[in-house]
Amino acid sequence: MIYSMTGFGRGISTAPNKKITVEIKSLNSKQLDLSMRVPGYFRELEVELRNRLMHKLERGKVDLNVNVENTAAEAPCDVNIEVLLDYKKQIENAAATLGVGEPTDWFPILMRMPEALKTQLQTLEDTDIKSFWEACDEATERLREFRASEGRKLYSFFLEKARNISALLERVEPYEKDRIVKIRERLDTQLKRLTGIEYDQGRLEQELIFYIEKLDIAEEKTRLASHINYFLETLGEEDEKPACGQGKKLGFIAQEMGREINTLGSKSNDAEMQKIVVMMKDELEQIKEQVLNVL
Repeated sequence: MIYSMTGFGRGISTAPNKKITVEIKSLNSKQLDLSMRVPGYFRELEVELRNRLMHKLERGKVDLNVNVENTAAEAPCDVNIEVLLDYKKQIENAAATLGVGEPTDWFPILMRMPEALKTQLQTLEDTDIKSFWEACDEATERLREFRASEGRKLYSFFLEKARNISALLERVEPYEKDRIVKIRERLDTQLKRLTGIEYDQGRLEQELIFYIEKLDIAEEKTRLASHINYFLETLGEEDEKPACGQGKKLGFIAQEMGREINTLGSKSNDAEMQKIVVMMKDELEQIKEQVLNVL
């Protein structure tokens, strides 16, 4: 099984006077692109938090947000009365100097002034740190579960598409033998139209054999079948525990499958085979689009 890079997780924990909520969102990315929004008094834990997330999440564009809700009876900040009085006096003096009327509703104006509220100094207690890690670990685990669930959907999708390509490859065989006969007949017909030109029949046969050998697709078929099997092996079994780090490997295998399919198309020289090759490419493109989401 495989993990997806897409996911969401939330963790909630309580400490004395605080409720800590951690939310993590993840999208696909070539490496770990981590963005964290953490309240100031938890900043000292950021380095350790980053290291934990790097170890557990590996890849993806990850956004983490920590929200702390104060549950204490006391307000976490005080109204700065002295500052508001000073602002009021300055505004009154400015109104008198400019010859304009004073505000009729003082309170909204004063409360918008800088430092109108005086934040109480927050100290980081051991119980806060414990609750912080509990919320982070819960959010991370929920995200991993989400990734595993999405991975199961991708697994079924890839399994279907790989089997479709394998079935299309089997459909090539009936046309493979007929097209060689058709190519030879077409060449013979063209040569018969040439009059007054002498040529070495033996040399012509050698050139025909060489030309037809260049159109042989046995090796491409074998390699493509091998790549499909390797792709399925890398996916693993449906009931296996999801594995990390398979996305890049699956992407490389898909590229190799594409090379063989393209070569089949260039060698086909048959309209019906070309149609089958186009269908193979369509299935493979869908794989390539979704493999970018695999961890």
